[in-house]
Formats: sequence, structure tokens, C-alpha cells
Amino acid sequence: MFLDPLKLFRLPEPEPTQQLRQILIGGRVIGYRLNSGRRRLSMTVDDRGLRIGAPRRMPLGEIESFLRLHGEWLLQKLDELTLPRHGPHGRQLTIKDGSRVPLLGTETEIRVLPGANRIRWLGDTLILEARPEASSTDMTALTKRALQRRALVHFGARLNYYTAQINHEAPPLGLTSARTRWGSCSSRSGIRVNWRLIHLPAHIGDYVVAHEVAHLLEMNHSPRFWAVVDSLYPDWRNAKAELKQRAASLPIL
Repeated sequence: MFLDPLKLFRLPEPEPTQQLRQILIGGRVIGYRLNSGRRRLSMTVDDRGLRIGAPRRMPLGEIESFLRLHGEWLLQKLDELTLPRHGPHGRQLTIKDGSRVPLLGTETEIRVLPGANRIRWLGDTLILEARPEASSTDMTALTKRALQRRALVHFGARLNYYTAQINHEAPPLGLTSARTRWGSCSSRSGIRVNWRLIHLPAHIGDYVVAHEVAHLLEMNHSPRFWAVVDSLYPDWRNAKAELKQRAASLPIL
């Protein structure tokens, strides 16, 4: 049998080149690892972050056009990896008369009265005016609606406070209800804050708002960005650590 000596001593194919790069999508700086030498263009999002496979000679502009084309999907997938999912310590809350729900580091009592599925606050007591046939799902939906309204008012005030510190007009504020990011900042849509922060002590929400406000000046996570955060919220390191610690024990609604 004839063996080609060139095949016997052929050097192994070189490993694809890996480069760490960044791209701006939807006002957010996204880091990704580019693997050159692939046969086709591909995109993978997992717990290691965003990885792109591309042919070695494909222009970078073509690769980044591909990323922007799938930008909405990409941001959603990255967001899903940001917050830890509720672990064994997360409390599934059943909403009924007398239930208590965490609110800005304290608790609010829920009172259920007959009504037409409306909500109102009496101080820090949440009144659910529920129809007689209201299900547990209906009660949960009313409670979430009330907490989200409270969150919009509270974080709106904090947004005004922190933007005033940098002499910047407050952008539009929105809430996110998915278990994704704690906050985001976009030059087009403004600042969004996760409404579930309303369950946590006020200083933790302040850190998140200050973090997003800093992005109005620095749309990145460079040393200059963290310097702005430090000027707005000097104790941000402790607040960030506390937020990470408390995340798994947030109530489940």
C-alpha cells in the first residue's frame, strides 16, 4: 500500500484566530469574540457571551452588518443571561387579603376589597378592589400593575435627581418586566429600569439608576464611565455586590 509521505508529516491545520472586539447596537456596547477561519458566518450566545464564526477573508463591515441585522434578537438573548434566574430561595407569592410584599426595603400589606379590578394605594398599603370571581392570576396581575406604577413614579424621581447632577436633561424612562437586565440606556429609547428593583432597598435602585445615567455621558464601561458612576454614587461597589446577593431571593409574581 502506497502512503503519501506528505500526508504523514503534514502539519496540523492552524487554530482559527480569536479576537476580542466590540460593537455598538441599540445604544449598548456589546463585546464579542470573533473566530476567524470558519466556513460560514455564524453567531452563538451562551454563558460565555457572544461568539462569532466567520470565514477568514470576510470583511469586518460585513460581519458587523450581520450583527446589527439581528440586533434585537441578540440583545434579548444577552439580556436573558444577565440576571440569575430565581433560585431555591425565591419566594412564590400568593396574593390574598393580608399578604405582604417587599417594597423598597420594607413591606407593604395587601388588602382585598370588593370592586371592579382596580388598584389604589393608601399610604404604603396596597388596596386591590377585586371582582368576586377574580382568580389568583387576576390578583397577581393587579399587584404587579400596582407595583409597576409605583416603580415608575419612584425611579422617575431618582432619574431626575441623578441627571440633574450631571446637568443633563432626563431622558424618557421605561420599565422592563422580563427577568433580563437591571437597567439599560439607549440614545434612542432612553433609560429602562427593571421594575422588580421596587422590592429592594432604595439605595440599590439608586445605584442602578446612577449607572444608567452615567451612560448618558459614556456609552461604554471604560474607566471614564466608572469615574462618572463614582461621582454620582460613591458606594456603588457595595450596592452592586448587594444587588447580586439579593437577586436570587426576589419574590416571584
